[in-house]
Amino acid sequence: MSWWQRVTEPVRRRVVGWMMRVLTKPRKTYEQRIPNDADALRSQLRPGDVILVEGDQRISQVIRYLTQSSWSHAALYIGDELRRFRPDLAQEMRERFGPDAAYLLIEALEDGVVCNPVTKYLRHNIRVCRPRGLRRDDLERILAHVTAQIGTPYNVRHVLELARYFFPVSLIPRRYRRAALRYGGEATRVICTTMLARAFASVGFPIVPRVTLNPEAPRRWLRWWRRPLYQALYEKEDPALVTPRDFDLSPYFDIVKFHHAAVGHFDYRRIHWTEEAHASATPMPAPAKVEGNAA
Repeated sequence: MSWWQRVTEPVRRRVVGWMMRVLTKPRKTYEQRIPNDADALRSQLRPGDVILVEGDQRISQVIRYLTQSSWSHAALYIGDELRRFRPDLAQEMRERFGPDAAYLLIEALEDGVVCNPVTKYLRHNIRVCRPRGLRRDDLERILAHVTAQIGTPYNVRHVLELARYFFPVSLIPRRYRRAALRYGGEATRVICTTMLARAFASVGFPIVPRVTLNPEAPRRWLRWWRRPLYQALYEKEDPALVTPRDFDLSPYFDIVKFHHAAVGHFDYRRIHWTEEAHASATPMPAPAKVEGNAA
């Protein structure tokens, strides 16, 4: 490190820290549309599920605009699997979170890759995406991949790059919005969706591959001994370009419903609408007083 870098490094760190605090500051206007049921959420989640979050931070606005989606953050649910893959951290999580340590997710935040209880996002708009048909041994490899990332620094440069689009977001041409999410940061640093995309790519599980249909079917005499293949060519996606929106739109992930409407038998006719409650509570107006005697 040169003398100039030694002099300017403290200033740079302060400026970066200030910008990160500004960009990650929660917005007061955030609105949760549907309340989340903690018990229902815990009962429905499985290790390997991807949890999409509509973030309440300022930088979340930029990500949602660039991806044309409601989702700005993604995390991987691991439950209590930390005790198998990272027993060195399992006890620490139990001391920090108590019973919630059995319902953990892994996410990449400005502080790096960390574990948090799923209840952290109970007051946010969230969606649960489950990989369809994921084999148990591949799930083990995915969990091992993400748990090994705990403690990895976050790609702060990526967030600061997005900050350039904070004010003039409406001026970004549509064809450049996705490219704006890609920033050539260090390979040892991660952002939330890149970490998850790399984990699924490590076992060959698709998220949003480029699919080219193959019009030529295999020869009939080869079908009896070859394993059936999908009649298409799949081109792997770039993990750096995968966004939270892609998990939502991917045909290889199922949407898991966990709200009150998904528990038991939902009968829309039993809904108590606010307008009807107000109408029944409003007293009838008194009849107008008529002057004089009736004819």
